[in-house]
Amino acid sequence: MFNGLIREIAWVKSYQNHILNLKAKYRPRLGDSIAVNGACLSVTKLYDDGFEVELSRESRTHIALENLKDKVHIEPALRYGDRIDGHLMQGHIDFIGTLEDLKQDENGVDFYIALPREAMKFMAAKGSVGVDGVSLTINEVLQDCIRLTIIPITFRETLFKDYKIGRKINIESDLLARYIYTQVKDKKQGLSWEEIERISYLY
Repeated sequence: MFNGLIREIAWVKSYQNHILNLKAKYRPRLGDSIAVNGACLSVTKLYDDGFEVELSRESRTHIALENLKDKVHIEPALRYGDRIDGHLMQGHIDFIGTLEDLKQDENGVDFYIALPREAMKFMAAKGSVGVDGVSLTINEVLQDCIRLTIIPITFRETLFKDYKIGRKINIESDLLARYIYTQVKDKKQGLSWEEIERISYLY
């Protein structure tokens, strides 16, 4: 599990044969889970100046591979007892969005991210979403996109300041939204109070 707060911006040394070699100050252990642009990957090799992670076919199918160059966001997995300042994330990329527009908004910048139609049912105003591994709040849900406001500290600590319109973005929808949708999608007559109570115990 992760909480969507970027530990470091790592440099990409190479990406070939499904192996991503990163230069970073953070020192994981072999086998540790690391979120790279939001995707949970396992450390397979250690170096004095960084580490390697390997991407499975499943991972390669669901993330924006074209962004595994130059620099990436990294976040180590949470430990039990860690403080959670963002929201709980699994590092499972659900969708790839596209940065559709950027607009200055006083001290922040509004990001408009276009999403596939099937993603929209998991988006809610003031709900949470993972954007390239960063925990953010959805300010507005439009017909086929969401609007997020990036505040100055988030700009300083992430790669968002370098994003250009048209960039592909890894999106992780809210964990609770996914689970609740799965529970209720086939309930045409609604939920009984017993079912509601059972679901509430899960969260």
